[in-house]
Amino acid sequence: MTVTDEEVADLRAQLRVLTDRAEIVELVDRYVTLLDTQDDYGFDDAWTRSVFTEDCRLEFPVGRFEGLDGLAHFHFEKKAKFDRTHHLAANYGINLKGDVAILRVHLIASHVHLHDGPDPGGRFDIGGYSEGEAVRTLDGWRLRSWKFNLKWSAGDGPRPGPEPRALRRSQPRPRPEDQPHTR
Repeated sequence: MTVTDEEVADLRAQLRVLTDRAEIVELVDRYVTLLDTQDDYGFDDAWTRSVFTEDCRLEFPVGRFEGLDGLAHFHFEKKAKFDRTHHLAANYGINLKGDVAILRVHLIASHVHLHDGPDPGGRFDIGGYSEGEAVRTLDGWRLRSWKFNLKWSAGDGPRPGPEPRALRRSQPRPRPEDQPHTR
């Protein structure tokens, strides 16, 4: 069986797409895992470099942040309101355009309250989706933007802070034309 140069080029392009998609899924999974584990052995100021670009922009119902400086502390402060957390990601929508990927990922997270929190040992659960942009860098794929869109919550949220119902109302409804499409 003879394989033409055109067929080899097509296979290389397909392999590149599959490899990029796998690396991007791994990037998001690393971030979601680090949300739960980054400070297991003490505060780690460097973990964000393995996930984000220098000029990253993040947006959550609990706040916004830009750049790497202080980003680990931002996450640490939010997580410190809970005894422990558990984040899950699924349904990866990845639209590749060369060295840029537009993402949409569904997320569910459980947050166990501190013993002196609003519901000692109880949970605050949330679900929604994140939209973002990943870019290919010399160190591999990194997130340049990431926005979590809250769709539902159950249980008491952390105190002090807005009520979960207020957080849900603060999120804009996605427009169909804004949704990334998978290949």
